[in-house]
This record gives sequence, C-alpha cells and structure tokens, in this order.
Amino acid sequence: MSIYKRVTSKNGQRLNSEISTGFLANYQRNDVRKTHLFEDRYENIYLTSQHIPALETLIDEATEHAENILQVKNLRAGFWFNYMPPGSTTTLHTHDDDDELLSAAYYVDIPEHSGNLIIYDDSISSGSNKAEIVPKAGNFIFFKPNIRHEVTRNNSTRSRLSIGINFGRPKD
Repeated sequence: MSIYKRVTSKNGQRLNSEISTGFLANYQRNDVRKTHLFEDRYENIYLTSQHIPALETLIDEATEHAENILQVKNLRAGFWFNYMPPGSTTTLHTHDDDDELLSAAYYVDIPEHSGNLIIYDDSISSGSNKAEIVPKAGNFIFFKPNIRHEVTRNNSTRSRLSIGINFGRPKD
C-alpha cells in the first residue's frame, strides 16, 4: 500500500444522512464518552450502533476493506467521531498506541473548505514527504497507524463530521 488508499463506500450515500442525524441527536448526551480535549472541543466522541444503527453497516464495510488491504481476516474495529466546527483543526498525531494494524478516516459530512487531511510519510528522506488529501463525503482513506497526520483548519461556515477507525486483530 502506498502512503494511503482511497475507497468509495458502496453504502455511504445511503447511510451518511442517517449517521449525521444520529450523531447530532446524541453527541451531547452526558453518557457519551469523549476524549482528547483540544481547543475547547473533544476530538474523539464515542457513539455506537446502539445510538446510530447505520454505523453497524458502515463499520462492517470498513472492516471488509481493511481485511482486503491487509489480507488478514477477523479484524476488530474501534471507531470514534471527529466533529470539527468552523475554525477547528485536528492536531498532529498517530494511531499506533496499541495493536493497530491499519487506520482509516471515513467522511460523513464534508463542507467545501472544511479542512484537508495531511499525511506525512517519514520513510521518505528527500523530496515531498506529505500528501494533502481533499476529503469527500462517502470516502474512506486507509493508512498505516504509525503515519503522522493532521487536519487543516475548517474554513467553512459549517461543521465537518468524520469517523476515525482503527483495525486490530481480535483478542483471543
């Protein structure tokens, strides 16, 4: 796999409205776990298919793509929402904290100029070592979990909604 792989969801057009509506109805509930507080917003918001039933179909599809990319079966997927109001960024980070084999971003609601995904390839010693990806609703971007990445400022007048996903082997 190159630095990243873009895959268009076969279910995205059908699911994105339901996912977005479900997110907005549930993300501010007191019983929803939130982590990574930066710039007065939580970068990770953990809703499940109990909150939004359409997530099950989407995560199953994402897992199937990840298994095809890695040529590994029975992957476990963990996921969270990233909700970026106007003016927000997502700070530089990686996803290699545990047993992750592959990471992905899935785009639910992406207004024009709401931030690009920047992926840095530290294995390249000269020349351009980054890819700037313009996100598109209904697309997955798959990348290695140890790849540094960030999201540029949301310069639109609307909030942006994406889902981060990590794939690891199932626990025995």
